[in-house]
Amino acid sequence: MKRGELYRVFKPGGDTKQHRTFVVVSRQTLVDSKFPSLVCAAVMTEGQGLATQVAIGIDEGMKRECWIHCDDLRSMQKNILTQWVGSLSPGKMRKLDYALTVALDLPL
Repeated sequence: MKRGELYRVFKPGGDTKQHRTFVVVSRQTLVDSKFPSLVCAAVMTEGQGLATQVAIGIDEGMKRECWIHCDDLRSMQKNILTQWVGSLSPGKMRKLDYALTVALDLPL
């Protein structure tokens, strides 16, 4: 498992969807550790083009254009991140990092 990978989760807690895709945003050190959970950002079918959203699509393994919502971060157990969908390119990772910086109000 790596930072920037997308996973489809069956019935994520508190979500109205049967399945939802999430992208791993935790630092790789945490991903590689024995710690049982990671921070992930939800992927939604709609976006408003906000600075906290990143457009993804077929190149990342999705069936159509979707949006990573960095204002919707969730702690997910590693053991439910089993249905690999795809991964982000280096360019999309830079956009994700910027969106997380904006969402968390961190200095640039």
